[in-house]
Amino acid sequence: MTVKKGNEYTIAEAIREMMETYRLDGKINELKVLNSWEKVMGPVISKYTKKMQINNRILFIELNSAPLREELSYGKTKIISMLNSEAGANVIDDIVLR
Repeated sequence: MTVKKGNEYTIAEAIREMMETYRLDGKINELKVLNSWEKVMGPVISKYTKKMQINNRILFIELNSAPLREELSYGKTKIISMLNSEAGANVIDDIVLR
């Protein structure tokens, strides 16, 4: 933690240091990925999505539709790329569709 003259920090600096100290960057980026699902995939696919979670850089997606699950499995690499791009960081490495 860097100390400035007079212990003055801007709010941005204080938040950045807190994020680094508590290692929250990864969790924030995971939330960005989860929250960007509807924007990236669209409302139709989002409607069939039951549950999503990230564990060890793997995005687990539970879908209501078997045909949709099959279709999305063909484009996993592109989906990973789009979600990571939207989050602004390399957050996920793989997707598991259930």
